[in-house]
Amino acid sequence: MSLKDLLGGKGANLAEMTSVLKLPVPPGFTISADACREYIGSGWPAGLSDEIGKQVKKLEKTMGKGLGDPSDPLLVSVRSGAKFSMPGMMDTVLNLGLNDESVEGLAKQTSDERFAYDSYRRFIQMYGRIVQGIDGERFEHLLETAKEWDGVTEDAAVSADTLRRLVLRFQDVVRQETGKPFPQDPAEQLRGAVEAVFSSWNGPRAIAYRVRERISHDLGTAVNVQTMVFGNRDDNSGTGVGFTRDPATGENTPYGDFLVNAQGEDVVAGIRNTETLDDLAKKFPKIHKELLAIFDRLEKHYRDMCDTEFTIEQGKLWMLQTRVGKRTGAAALRMAVDMTKDRKIKLSREGAVQRVTADHLDQVLHPQFSGADITVIATG
Repeated sequence: MSLKDLLGGKGANLAEMTSVLKLPVPPGFTISADACREYIGSGWPAGLSDEIGKQVKKLEKTMGKGLGDPSDPLLVSVRSGAKFSMPGMMDTVLNLGLNDESVEGLAKQTSDERFAYDSYRRFIQMYGRIVQGIDGERFEHLLETAKEWDGVTEDAAVSADTLRRLVLRFQDVVRQETGKPFPQDPAEQLRGAVEAVFSSWNGPRAIAYRVRERISHDLGTAVNVQTMVFGNRDDNSGTGVGFTRDPATGENTPYGDFLVNAQGEDVVAGIRNTETLDDLAKKFPKIHKELLAIFDRLEKHYRDMCDTEFTIEQGKLWMLQTRVGKRTGAAALRMAVDMTKDRKIKLSREGAVQRVTADHLDQVLHPQFSGADITVIATG
């Protein structure tokens, strides 16, 4: 059994990024895909709660913080990680460990009440939607109302006092929809999030994706529990996704999007206009230089174009994941040729041919719209 069979693609790559490449990766642990398969087949595995508890204690010792501690809370993310990449098909929960007491501890530790309550409202919103099955529009509507209260248009401009009120409104939604208050016990929160990720393996989006990509339905997903790093900490923080080469054209130029003062879901949700890596270079030149150096090391290690997620927390870069990136047919052809000439990758001609799939060729051989400028002769 390979490491990816046991830990999933994300977990295996996180292990390599940490132990082999020594990249800045937030500490954490991985729950194996075996546990997911057992959960789907016969329910919550015996002994899994105890094992998770042991790993949480180790993480608490490493970080010097307690999960949900009212004075200095450890917060974690809970992310899926199947053997084969399924981007956007399964669920993620961020800021787990916050409750009515620990949010006050986070505010005191960071001297930033707005940040603490913004993190808490995000957690309730994600947990409510993903774990408790509440329609996300209920939360989004209240968030839009909160911006109207403050007379602002950006999420990052909502005041601390308004975020406090918003948290109470979000908790009211949870109580109305579930008949229970929002869970305050971090152990209960963590089990709920892990179960939700396990269950998302058989969600409609995930099943449809596996059918299309011819991925076995029997694999299950691993779950990665990692210490939170915060891209929404302040304006010296941010989050983004980056490719070591352009996935659309194959050009040997890094490509990506990022947002200042934001968390990961903001980049892919389309609720804010993202900025490019060129913009990152202007705003965070040292971070940009460090990121490109990491891109170079990742390509050398994996010998392929890599897709990454990263967070900047108060001027420090953290790598959250990497995987071999998806690409268009045209990009696959260009990368395959270029990488046979790249001394750091040293791709053989045979390897280059294997990198180009039948789907890639199908894309290239079919007619496509030209990207060139055209003259508009009519509109309607």
